[in-house]
Amino acid sequence: MSDTEPEFLAQRFEGHRARLRAVAHRMLGSAAEAEDAVQEVWFRVSRSDTARVDNLGGWLTTVVGRVCLDMLRSRKSRAEQPLDTTVPAFAPASAADPEQDALLADSVGVALLVVLDALTPAERLAFVLHDLFGVSYEEVAAVVDRTPAAARQLASRARRRVQGAEAPENDRARQRQVVDAFLAAARDGDFDGLLDVLDPDVVARTEVGVATGAAAVARGAATFGPLTGVARPALIDGATGFVVLAEGRVERALKFAFVRDRITVIDIVTDAERLSRLDVVLIHSARS
Repeated sequence: MSDTEPEFLAQRFEGHRARLRAVAHRMLGSAAEAEDAVQEVWFRVSRSDTARVDNLGGWLTTVVGRVCLDMLRSRKSRAEQPLDTTVPAFAPASAADPEQDALLADSVGVALLVVLDALTPAERLAFVLHDLFGVSYEEVAAVVDRTPAAARQLASRARRRVQGAEAPENDRARQRQVVDAFLAAARDGDFDGLLDVLDPDVVARTEVGVATGAAAVARGAATFGPLTGVARPALIDGATGFVVLAEGRVERALKFAFVRDRITVIDIVTDAERLSRLDVVLIHSARS
């Protein structure tokens, strides 16, 4: 039976499905989207001549990488919009299979997932394929259409951000100072002050969209001004942040991730159900 006959090709593809799904899941952060990506890979494979492919598994990994890269770029272009913290509807892309996505969070770490979301699509692909699945820089380069040296730089840049996010938290006081500076700058409308504490590639996520880049997030932070007087410092799922209380209940939470004393991710939660699942511990502020 020839490798190109549909039944035999389908059998070989099924032998690689689990790995392809794992790659796509870590690339996309969503079990449902990972399944869509794997189905797209099968669609492409079924229409290709694989008779001359020596390493089908490696070839399929590069194909799923290209599919995920396209999906991430499409997601990024759809999601980038002005930061708006007033609309409380939230429908995460992973809602179709929360159990599988919880397993992903357990396997790679919540902090890693947060930072992966803050990477560019090319950085995320380079890190996931090389560092998590051992794909060579030459193969990564072919997917992102860059040189192997450029692919190495993408993975190295992503690795530094991931290592910064996963480092042991030995300086909560310094993180608190950064958040306090953020709040003070937001209160005063100090754009330059906001830029001082925001990473150039900062990502701010609300229930209605995503803002990326320090300038966009600093402009959006003007909406935090009315909150600065009532914000309460807190640890939110173990991360530094602040909450706004109404009649003793948390009605808004902002959780931060940091790299080198700068804010890299701001996760803004206003949805009541999501808020109810957060582990919030109020802490004393130096300003109190």
